[in-house]
Amino acid sequence: MTVLPSVSIVVPAFNEETVITQCLEAIVRQTVAPVEVLVVDNRSTDATRTVVERFIAGHPDAGIRLLRQDDRQGLVPTRNLGMDAAIGDVLGRIDADTALKPDWVAQVSQVFASGEVDAASGPVEYYDLPLRAIGQQVDDAFRRLQVRLAGDFVFLFGSNMALRADAWRDVREFLCDDEDDVMHEDLDIAVHLALGGRRIVYSSQMVAAIGARRLDDRPRDFRRYIDRFENTYSAHDIGDVRLRAPMAVFLSVYPALHMHRRVQAQLRALRS
Repeated sequence: MTVLPSVSIVVPAFNEETVITQCLEAIVRQTVAPVEVLVVDNRSTDATRTVVERFIAGHPDAGIRLLRQDDRQGLVPTRNLGMDAAIGDVLGRIDADTALKPDWVAQVSQVFASGEVDAASGPVEYYDLPLRAIGQQVDDAFRRLQVRLAGDFVFLFGSNMALRADAWRDVREFLCDDEDDVMHEDLDIAVHLALGGRRIVYSSQMVAAIGARRLDDRPRDFRRYIDRFENTYSAHDIGDVRLRAPMAVFLSVYPALHMHRRVQAQLRALRS
């Protein structure tokens, strides 16, 4: 009988009072419970910590802990504190606005059960866009296309990813610190894992829902987000044009979806 690996979930958080509750509610509804949930607050100035503490008090048996990373502002040190503190065989890493599907932990355990997988990511659906189910299928198709275009390099997506604890420990000291906050830290992890010969897979069964707030960015800000891909590759002297696939995909869909979000916001304003 195969013993499934235990799964920790790490959630970095900065000023997430409006979304962190739904994130935690989705976690406590898992069909297979994670061994622990670590919410790592990074100098939030809103009520994030209070909201999390209240949720923990209402779910004392859920294994949720609130950690604080007050040394430095930034996702990388906040992520590191949580991942370093986690005790699971597999370390799940999601965003504070991620709402996991009920079988996410079960699916992650299955993906890593063979011992042959070191990291994995899956598709997302956007819970604040219309046609969620269709959107998830489109997202899945896009991400599979990215893998094919990138020559089978599998990207890790910070909103929906997991990696073996031993794989994390192997690359931890080599990861870019990104003090200027100009890189994609999840892509940086994937690059280091790939360079170390670790196996990354894409699993269509690891489904999570996220908000589409990135699409609300102004074109200039969205371009900076896309530039993070190039900045990450440049930090590793990677010139393979195939790995620029996500940049092309995101730039192709942004204009239409950004306009849709603006129109929807205007309609809501008129109705209120």
